[in-house]
Amino acid sequence: MTTTSTPGFSVGNAVDWDLAATVGGKLARQEPKTTDYTRRQAIDQLAESARASEVPVREVTGLIEGGEIPEARIVNRPDWIRAAAQSMRAMTGGGDAARGKVPVVAGRVAGLQTGAVLAFVSSGILGQYDPFSAGGGELLLVYPNVIAVERQLRVVPKDFRMWVCLHEVTHRVQFRANPWLAEHMSSALAVLTEDAGDDLPKMVGRLADYVRDRQVVVKNGEPEMGSTGVLGLLRAVQSEPQRAALDRLLVLGTLLEGHAEHVMDAVGPAVVPSVATIRNRFDQRRQRKQPPLQRLLRALLGVDAKMSQYTKGKAFVDEVVGKVGMERFNTIWTDATTLPQPREIDEPQQWIDRVL
Repeated sequence: MTTTSTPGFSVGNAVDWDLAATVGGKLARQEPKTTDYTRRQAIDQLAESARASEVPVREVTGLIEGGEIPEARIVNRPDWIRAAAQSMRAMTGGGDAARGKVPVVAGRVAGLQTGAVLAFVSSGILGQYDPFSAGGGELLLVYPNVIAVERQLRVVPKDFRMWVCLHEVTHRVQFRANPWLAEHMSSALAVLTEDAGDDLPKMVGRLADYVRDRQVVVKNGEPEMGSTGVLGLLRAVQSEPQRAALDRLLVLGTLLEGHAEHVMDAVGPAVVPSVATIRNRFDQRRQRKQPPLQRLLRALLGVDAKMSQYTKGKAFVDEVVGKVGMERFNTIWTDATTLPQPREIDEPQQWIDRVL
């Protein structure tokens, strides 16, 4: 899928993606120790749970696209890193620094940095639906991370694996029932990653204005770097079209994650006996305090913003579905104009008034 609307430089052309995948695989944290039996059991149960989740997710969401139920791919951390690098290559322009778009050295440096980021993220990903994969969409489930979290939470492994699959299969259903979503996401990413043509003085000026207009909050002797602050810094150096594109992506991500959380809880009691315990312990895990360095990395990588998406998105979906029902809620998937606007995520009634 082509993701850039204009020729020229893009982020995708500035990274040696093959190097990023190689470096990321080498830097990935050691996976939890397991016996061959436990590993095989986890892989088999995740594959079966992904298949079994499809029908109840379709029934609860009303998003019945009618296609065959595709198999999930059960992967380890290096496998996920390779898949993520390939997906990012496609999302950001599909090029490679080695083809001469940018100096090879710069591409390798960017590849090293990207590989390090993917290695850090790879230990926290339980699953992911990739609408940009070469096969037209693929569900990945990272079995070492599932094993690690279920041990940490001390929950029933079979139930937890099913619970994870309910969330990730909901993403698969969202994209397969609404193919336009991938193009909508792709077009916004294209705006964010293509060369905006801004010169350095303008960018520095916008950043200076942002910093001057805000006070730095210091806690415990260190600057507080929350997800809002990172997003603010990012927006400060963006052009207006890029800010609008970022808003579209953030709103779409919030909707998709919140919808998946809603569906997970709606389906859960019928197919996951210990769902209440899992939800309680998983939410506590999300909210626990992190060491300073990890908090900074999480903020820089947008992890905290992702957590906010789960909370805000679920609250939005819960309220709208509670007021109008799932069938009318599904008007939201009609096209880009029926998606919520940024202010409507916090005020669901405004979306209901505008769209319904």
